[in-house]
Amino acid sequence: MTRTEVLIASAEANSAHNYHPLPVVVATADGAWMTDVEGRRFLDLLAGYSALNFGHRNRRLIDAARAQLERVTLTSRAFHHDRFAEFCAQLAELCGMEMVLPMNTGAEAVESAVKTARKWGYKVKGVLDGMAKIVVASDNFHGRTTTIISFSTDPEARADFGPYTPGFEIVPYGDLTAMREAVTENTVAVLLEPIQGEAGVLVPPAGYLAGVRELTRERNVLFIADEIQSGLGRTGRTFACEHEGVVPDMYVLGKALGGGVVPVSAVVSSAEVLGVFRPGEHGSTFGGNPLACAVAIEVIAMLRSGEFQARSAELGEHLHRELAVLRDTGRVTQVRGRGLWAGIDIAPAYGTGREVSEKLMDRGVLVKDTHGATIRIAPPLVISKEDLDWGLAQLRAVLGV
Repeated sequence: MTRTEVLIASAEANSAHNYHPLPVVVATADGAWMTDVEGRRFLDLLAGYSALNFGHRNRRLIDAARAQLERVTLTSRAFHHDRFAEFCAQLAELCGMEMVLPMNTGAEAVESAVKTARKWGYKVKGVLDGMAKIVVASDNFHGRTTTIISFSTDPEARADFGPYTPGFEIVPYGDLTAMREAVTENTVAVLLEPIQGEAGVLVPPAGYLAGVRELTRERNVLFIADEIQSGLGRTGRTFACEHEGVVPDMYVLGKALGGGVVPVSAVVSSAEVLGVFRPGEHGSTFGGNPLACAVAIEVIAMLRSGEFQARSAELGEHLHRELAVLRDTGRVTQVRGRGLWAGIDIAPAYGTGREVSEKLMDRGVLVKDTHGATIRIAPPLVISKEDLDWGLAQLRAVLGV
């Protein structure tokens, strides 16, 4: 057996089978490239589902982490530390908001947003205790905790994990009429992904986000934008909501906020909304820890330059032009996305998403399938045009173009 085969067999024997990874074992990585235990190089066109927007081992982020590792890594929130205020102030400013609630993972941030919205509904809006409702969209992906999968429409994520948490109303994604009908006097929030990532990079109809923003203002309902995958440069803007000139009441952030170094997530909103919390009502031992703050501060500084947003927009235009040509060949049935983010539906005659992903792996390109026929492309924003073109050439070769 090869070393790859030995390590995969050991992993399958000793870990829960809650993932079905491609049969590659990564040992090192740099920028947009990864090298496996056999010494083979692979172009990363997934970027950790946008957690690696700034590439593997980005020097600025590694240096920031290393410097903080030599000082202090964890205090818990029982004490202040000297990176916390700076992190909160800078992230609030980046978002055009006032307050930050730091957590670790994306799912924790979504859970925190749900709790925030409910408490705001009871304390500020005046909804009767226990009656708060949150409207969400079908085909959503906000995480995998029990509460979050309670409002999922994906059978794989939801089945056999009940009983489910009540308090959610599901409407079709992109349907503003259905959204308007679902919002009642007990609705405290609308929770949406501006672009649905796990569903296959689904972009809503033009005007949808702006319409939701208008509706939520009209009905005194919070608009919560889950920008965990779509935010922080992925779509060519700092936030995907910006493509429609929309500013939500609350951002939910994660993935790229930790620079691919440590898990960092946050809920960012106004003082009126996040000000509903009192000591002891919510928390996290690791949330807002010094190491996380140090890395996230550097991420925010990098985003302030606008360089990564501009790069995503420019290379994204090129990516989508190339994919449109591929769609015209009939090998793929649909292409969606914005910036350096695309969902590609493979025509059935040319294989499943998994089969295409495996063939691309054999040619030195790593992507991941979703929902059977779809593959997603989301390279690190630092990828060169030449490397991106090489990766697309491998996709054309796999599809026989």
